[in-house]
Amino acid sequence: IIVVHIIFVDPTERKNYYPLALTRSIADFRCGIVTLKEKWTKRLPNATFSIHGAGHLAEKYHLHLEEQNIIIDANIIATDRIVDELFDLELGSAIFIGEAKITMLSKEETIDYIAHRDLEKTSITSVELIQGKTIDNCRDIFLMNEFNINEDFELITKGRKSAPLSSSNSTIGNNVFIEEGAKIECATLNSSTGPIYIGKDVEIMEGSVIRGPFAACEHSGVKLGAKIYGPTTLGPHSKIGGEANNVVIFGYSNKGHDGFLGNSVLGEWCNLGADTNNSNLKNNYSLIKTWDYTEENYIATELQFCGLIMGDHSKSGINTMFNTGTTVGVAANVFGSNFPPKFVPSFNWGDNDTFQLDKAFEMAENMMKRRKVAFTESDKNILKYIFEYASKFRS
Repeated sequence: IIVVHIIFVDPTERKNYYPLALTRSIADFRCGIVTLKEKWTKRLPNATFSIHGAGHLAEKYHLHLEEQNIIIDANIIATDRIVDELFDLELGSAIFIGEAKITMLSKEETIDYIAHRDLEKTSITSVELIQGKTIDNCRDIFLMNEFNINEDFELITKGRKSAPLSSSNSTIGNNVFIEEGAKIECATLNSSTGPIYIGKDVEIMEGSVIRGPFAACEHSGVKLGAKIYGPTTLGPHSKIGGEANNVVIFGYSNKGHDGFLGNSVLGEWCNLGADTNNSNLKNNYSLIKTWDYTEENYIATELQFCGLIMGDHSKSGINTMFNTGTTVGVAANVFGSNFPPKFVPSFNWGDNDTFQLDKAFEMAENMMKRRKVAFTESDKNILKYIFEYASKFRS
């Protein structure tokens, strides 16, 4: 396999991916079992990779340049067919998947292209259009989770043998793969509706009922008596309980108690208090409006089912009731006796107060310390930027 260097760049309209892209590149979005970046790295083990951190994320990512570089829009979902196309890519050529693109450029042109994102200023002479899938907003993460679980399951398990499943469990179908160290007892696993992937050191507690497609990534946990409908992904070091339907949790977040969560995406370091519920369908069955950071207003979607999008480090108090199509920013604390608004800005506290930056730092550091993850200066600087950016929404 050819050794190449690949650079991931976010689409220019990054606000389409807020609040989840406020704290990370789109390459680090989890959809299916692995992140968008990992879909490439697992298919190209001999390649090297780096990410261009846009704007306030530059400090988090370390861009590396070679004499020749393949630049990939980070929202493209890697498949075997698209990866095969890379081997025919030559200097000065480009591949388009819808509006997303893959190009090969020299070092000098790479620097200019990343800065201006204008293909017309490059030496591109050959353009090929191919079929593929892209993540174009946060809602696409849960909408495309079934496709991605199926693709990732094939990629990860091909040619491998699953660890054994205890006889105390009940299974329907034979599409379950279990990594070493996982603990599963007295659970019901139905893989006739889609594959079920149980990662390393995952614990599925007694009485859990899981219907695929489902993925539990390493060191995650499913609590006693949980009811999970696919397509659902539980990211690394996360916990889920109660009832969930078509949910993606990026990692290090907890929905550990009873309550319903559906058609939703949670970032990292989130925590939903006991009996937090969300609506994913309006009472009149009409299409759902949701907050749009580009328009800075509510926009109509074509979705009848849409739940909660929650940015990193946000929390909900006990008995919180989220309405259909709710967006919660970064480091917000949501609590109160009524439905919170459908848009909760970053660093919002309760009804309409501000979660002060020093207190937010303290909370983040305490939560991350429990998982033995450092809260770095880079993390602080990113949160500082978000605090200032979101001030206009809090006011």
